[in-house]
Amino acid sequence: MTSRIKDLKDYTILHHTGMILITLLLFMIPLSVLSINKPDRDEWVVVIDAGHGGKDPGSAGRHSKEKDIALAIALKTGSYIEEKIPGVKVIYTRKTDKFIELYKRAEIANKAKADLFISIHCNGFRDSRIKGSETFVMGIHKDEGNLKVAMKENSVITLEEDYTTRYQGYDPSSSESFIIFSLMQNIYLEQSLNFADYIQDQFRERVGRGDRGVKQAGLLVLWQTTMPSVLIEAGFITNSGEEKFLLSGKGQDYIASAIFRAFRDYKSAIDLKSDFTAIKQEQPLNRGQGAIVFMVQVVTSTNRHATDPDNFMGTGDITEIISGKYYKYATGHFKTYSNAADYRKSLNNKFPDAFVIAVKDAKIIPLQEAIEATKKYQK
Repeated sequence: MTSRIKDLKDYTILHHTGMILITLLLFMIPLSVLSINKPDRDEWVVVIDAGHGGKDPGSAGRHSKEKDIALAIALKTGSYIEEKIPGVKVIYTRKTDKFIELYKRAEIANKAKADLFISIHCNGFRDSRIKGSETFVMGIHKDEGNLKVAMKENSVITLEEDYTTRYQGYDPSSSESFIIFSLMQNIYLEQSLNFADYIQDQFRERVGRGDRGVKQAGLLVLWQTTMPSVLIEAGFITNSGEEKFLLSGKGQDYIASAIFRAFRDYKSAIDLKSDFTAIKQEQPLNRGQGAIVFMVQVVTSTNRHATDPDNFMGTGDITEIISGKYYKYATGHFKTYSNAADYRKSLNNKFPDAFVIAVKDAKIIPLQEAIEATKKYQK
């Protein structure tokens, strides 16, 4: 994969105000998001979101509307996944020309306890020469172009009732509104970036689309999701060539099949990392009853495995956590989220899809709840 953004380290800006920012952002996160935990099940759940719809047409080309092309591609993508990958449940935010508020799109994914959220869009720009495909994840916009895309996609909230209250006073026409919003901690950033890479690789190598890369921006539709999430801009319908391609059945098939293959490869990579063969009884987690511990989860498996370092690429201090039918393997024990996050970065070469979890009484608890409960250790 070659399209990864190069300035991910910038995500840590304003570190000196970290505790104030974390406290503020905790109050911004809806309670419905904090209470959601991952399910214990064998199947994957993927939510496919066709952007815009109904009274919101999205971008407009000479012969097309974004909402129609996005829906066609979304339905074809879901059909490919359902037909070709067993054990995956596909849920659509809309299957008809219907207006769905941005917060409800995330709500659908969260209630389904989805493993992945895919929002499909088309781009538009006043310069009709601009073309190419790009994939966004929730994060800090790096340039003016990313900011403009986010502002365009977020402007749909003005069609919703009482949007200033629902989105905590966020103003889609003001760049200042992005300052705190864009800095919000995204615990699924690395996984989202990995999936976005797969998508752009497919667009470039298999479909021959211009590769505009993987980018970060403060996108409201991704803000409240509690799983790896991406927003795909399949092309510019303001460019006559790309509009013709995206309007055609063949073009829509190519884009949908590219997204399908990206999902297939992403899922296979995660499943492969969990395919260990050794079997050995693991000592139960015991760090003091009621204590909250931050760890880095590196592997999930339906089979029990030995915790020897050789089975985890030389990583020691492996703890097994039983969660329903799953055996989850984590390393490290930290009092603070920030220390665990730093440790996760050190494991990136071995486990690029690893992520921080919070554990209490041998059970995984919502991460933001744990951060709030351990604020005293941050001082």
